[in-house]
Amino acid sequence: MTSEEFLEIAPTIPKQPGIYKYFDAEGTLIYVGKAKHLRKRVSSYFNKTLSNYKTHELVQRIRHIEFTIVDTEQDAFLLENSLIKQFQPKYNIMLKDDKTYPYIVIKREPFPRIYLTRNKIKDGSEYIGPFTNVWRVREILDLIKENIPLRTCKLNLTKSNIEKGKFKVCLEYHLGNCKGPCEGLQTKEDYDQSIQQIRQIVKGNLAPVVQHFKEEMMAHVNNMAFEKAEIVRRKIADLENYQAKSTIVNAHLGSLDVFSIWKQEEIAYVNFLMVEHGTIIHTHTVELQAQIEESEQDVLLFAMANLREQFNSINKEIVVANPLDYPDDSIKITVPKAGEKKNYWNCPKKTSITSGWNLKRKRPYCLKRKYLQMMKGRLE
Repeated sequence: MTSEEFLEIAPTIPKQPGIYKYFDAEGTLIYVGKAKHLRKRVSSYFNKTLSNYKTHELVQRIRHIEFTIVDTEQDAFLLENSLIKQFQPKYNIMLKDDKTYPYIVIKREPFPRIYLTRNKIKDGSEYIGPFTNVWRVREILDLIKENIPLRTCKLNLTKSNIEKGKFKVCLEYHLGNCKGPCEGLQTKEDYDQSIQQIRQIVKGNLAPVVQHFKEEMMAHVNNMAFEKAEIVRRKIADLENYQAKSTIVNAHLGSLDVFSIWKQEEIAYVNFLMVEHGTIIHTHTVELQAQIEESEQDVLLFAMANLREQFNSINKEIVVANPLDYPDDSIKITVPKAGEKKNYWNCPKKTSITSGWNLKRKRPYCLKRKYLQMMKGRLE
């Protein structure tokens, strides 16, 4: 489409926020974009001198333009990302991340089993993750197995089957790894409480679980059941030891997401850290390729939307190095000037790149050094 041809349709372009779609001569969707002011944004493609060859090629291929008007910029942001994922237009940002990641699944069934899977299916089960490190998933599952008795059998433990006495306890019950729900020796309420504790452990929030075990231990002590109290004490020690080995930033930080970007010409790398209750539970780096003249902020916003969705983040605070015009007003964007959050980027010279939070020397987790080291390795 030439500038002259565009001038004929320019007055018909709405001035509201929304998304615009470019189609080529064959009717193929080749680009999707969002805008606060549709007419200004689309006109910019035809009114300025294009220095980027791919952007110039895009404009030359445009034969048809469509618009969708939305109520807010946030709606445009969400719709744009949804369309890009669905249609993968040729000239939009490409997210290069085709790996499969492990999940912890809480199976939808009476007295649900918990196990690792890479196959996420729509069966009504609860999938926690994804996790970028399968070793961490196995470590969490081992911790759960050692401290929270759950069934591992595939029996259909419906209420009627249990009442009819169809099942007998197995070796796992006698080893103390299961409380015997198959024979009605464990109530559904008690089992559901264990599932809730597991949700807290997976999310890095061990404090409620430890507190529950401490109360249980004191109850055994008051009843003079010292052997049972010792078993619970060991569980508390295991949980506290696991928490000590985790990468702890600062327990007072709460839950938030951290993003940083490194961009050179058309290639960008975005690093993502999810912090839950002061503990880093996910860290992931993705490579993106900008097909046309996309600003660093546009690339980062696109990656943020995809990573937060992929890792099921509902955190209401995002920490970035530079001011960011995030379209969702319910999300707090923090550009730290000092304190612990600032230490994600400004690292002490002696900070270890891989040590995370050092409890003895109180060194902060250094995102900048870890990230730059990662980028250097990938670029060489």
